[in-house]
Parts: sequence; structure tokens; C-alpha cells
Amino acid sequence: MGQLALLYLFLRAYVLVSIPVDKFENRRHVHVFPRLKGARGKHSVAKVWLESDGVKNVEIHESLLSSKENELLVKIIDDNWDYINEQMTKSFDGKKTQPKEIKVK
Repeated sequence: MGQLALLYLFLRAYVLVSIPVDKFENRRHVHVFPRLKGARGKHSVAKVWLESDGVKNVEIHESLLSSKENELLVKIIDDNWDYINEQMTKSFDGKKTQPKEIKVK
């Protein structure tokens, strides 16, 4: 798995993760896991589509987060699109990703 970014939403931390075998799915996406005491949670709390037919299109596919957190998540991913997309490509190519800490502005 490639950890792409550490996000802080409303004082809770989440990790964006790409799963290399997901490259065979029809749309690029990331899974959002909670960060718990320095470790990543075992279960995803959201799945976010990043594109549609090869064109950037950030949208929530599944989520256990609040609607406000979902909106913020989409905004953060949109604002950091180039970095996240670059790391997704690295992950799918089997290269090491470089996680980035992203804080809400």
C-alpha cells in the first residue's frame, strides 16, 4: 500500500492510502483510514474517486464521515491534486511514495 498523505480534519487525523492492486479498477481512487496513536486504523472510513475516464473528478464514493468532513476532504484532495496524483502513479508503478502532511487552512 502507498501512504499518500496525512490529513487533519476537525482535530482528527486521517491517512490517504492507495492500494496498488486497485490500479485494475475502472477509476482511480484513494481510501481514507483513521490515524490512531501513530498507527493507521484497520478499516477505511471513506473511498474517494479521483477521476472519471482519465479526467480529474474528485467525489466521495463511500463514507462514514460527516457531510462537513466529506466536503473538506474533497476540497483538500482537489487543492493537492497534482501531488496526490503523482504519488498514486508512483504507488501503481511499485515505487516508494512520499507521504505529505496536509493541514486544513
